[in-house]
Amino acid sequence: MNYNIPETQHAVQLIGPDELILNTAKRVYSPGRHQILCRVEAVGLCFSDLKLLKQFSGHARKSAVISGIDAEILKEIPSYVPQDAPTVPGHETVVRISAVGHEVKNFRPGERYLVQADYRWLLTANANAAFGYNFEGALQEYVLMDERVITSPEGNSMLIPASEELSASAIALVEPWGCVENSYAAKERLTLKAGGKMLVVAEREVFRDVLSNFLKSYGKPAQITYLGQLSSPAGLDVPLKQIMSTVKHTHSQRQCRRQPKAAEGSARRAGSTAKQYWPKAGISELEDGSYDDVIYFGSCPETVEELFSKVAAHGLFNIVLCGGHLGRTVVSAIGRVHYGGIRIVGTTGSDPAMSMENIPVSGEIRKGDRINVIGAGGPMGVMHVIRNICQGVQGITIFAGEINEERLTALNRIASPLTEKHKVSYRPYNPSKDSLEEKFDYVALMAPVPDLVAQSVQRANNGAIINIFAGIPPQVTARIDLDTYLKKELYFMGTSGSVLEDMKRVLAKVEKGRLNTNLSVAAVCGLEGAVEGVRAMEKHLVAGKIIVYPSCKGLGLVTLENLKKEIPQVSECLINGLWNGQAEKTLLKMYQ
Repeated sequence: MNYNIPETQHAVQLIGPDELILNTAKRVYSPGRHQILCRVEAVGLCFSDLKLLKQFSGHARKSAVISGIDAEILKEIPSYVPQDAPTVPGHETVVRISAVGHEVKNFRPGERYLVQADYRWLLTANANAAFGYNFEGALQEYVLMDERVITSPEGNSMLIPASEELSASAIALVEPWGCVENSYAAKERLTLKAGGKMLVVAEREVFRDVLSNFLKSYGKPAQITYLGQLSSPAGLDVPLKQIMSTVKHTHSQRQCRRQPKAAEGSARRAGSTAKQYWPKAGISELEDGSYDDVIYFGSCPETVEELFSKVAAHGLFNIVLCGGHLGRTVVSAIGRVHYGGIRIVGTTGSDPAMSMENIPVSGEIRKGDRINVIGAGGPMGVMHVIRNICQGVQGITIFAGEINEERLTALNRIASPLTEKHKVSYRPYNPSKDSLEEKFDYVALMAPVPDLVAQSVQRANNGAIINIFAGIPPQVTARIDLDTYLKKELYFMGTSGSVLEDMKRVLAKVEKGRLNTNLSVAAVCGLEGAVEGVRAMEKHLVAGKIIVYPSCKGLGLVTLENLKKEIPQVSECLINGLWNGQAEKTLLKMYQ
């Protein structure tokens, strides 16, 4: 198949923090022996692009790859642009192969693919490599990829075959929909991490056999560090590092509450005592982020706050109050729930096994759930609402909260027909005007606002899941009423990005007609309008996704509402004001 590939192209480049330019003469790379040159059909603008825009070389995925691939291979790839090198953003895309190197094994010119952007096996200092970050992305006419980069160690390609029957926009938007799908479908860890490191901090005496029985039920770590004033429990059958405390802190030093007398009596009947013990200042001496499972026996809020830093990425923090009360809000690492994948569980009782029973298998909505999507009118909020309406779960009620009236109106236009079709109860509301008394079984947070996390705890029913979908930065904390959180058996969860299976699952739904990703399209443009599109997204001026068509030279940013005035031939193809394949075909034909 013969393609006329130009020597230069138009491309949107990020050349420094908040410096986004349109380069009208960027070189089109010829593919090396292992490389693939692809023509970009369409690319969606993403809020994550704004994070890269602001942070640039400080972004975790813009830094250099430190493992997972030979450094000499990276030197062969001109589209590898780590650290301060200018990059091309854009990771929600569908591409068609134009040319391949002579040693490329699995790809041929003419083939059409959906791109999975995350290269999770190629590690940077604090994250992983990604298409559109330290590898150039899709906001250009042609993009170069390397088969050795886009193939996982298991042999899975990050290029997913895409149907010729679907519009480019529908395929490109599978990526953000995949992130939404991942937030519900990702499996939660229900056991201790096999071969991991556990930290046990005991400010109460641990009941006889509690830990040994716990390990029998939930698996064994490779080693345990035990910090407490009394000797560690026997019979754990795990290598154990004992750190004895010799200093008993006073109440004025730690401001911790003694356990209630009723709990003391219960403890004596269990063959233990309920005296409050405090480890010496040994917690601060432990290595940060090094423990996959942290179990705390006690009810001192200062200790809980200190222990958050010891939890490793994707670690589990199990707070066992032993009948006590924290007595105040606790500064909690809620930013690490989304980006670090940490989880917080606990019990008002004395057995950490009771906490483990509260962990859901996944973040999926459940039969009869009252679901509150906060920030429902934004691009990702619309996806959450539509996804849950179409999921086929019986008896749910979806509350869609949006403070912007225009966005709420646009959401209602999309959601209302779907709720009738799927027989789902739907209640849109504006939190600045409407007062809700309801409590919820599931909360999905689209706004990265820590106070909303704290408020969700108070508005939650027992056993509720609080999905912190918005990317609250990992260093950000919030004061959380953990007494209420633990008493109600709530569960914070959050995910970042998607995996290959999420995208394949969503693509299959689109191909079978079960999901229309085009419902979230709000505006279109060419590369000439992409910088304006990023700024409009930054200022929340567009209520939905912006699709960029690199082949549409000279096309500025046009919202669907303005199509009738700007491009009436395309506007006539909209169905109920919504984007579709015919509208895309008409647009592309006009700009050929």
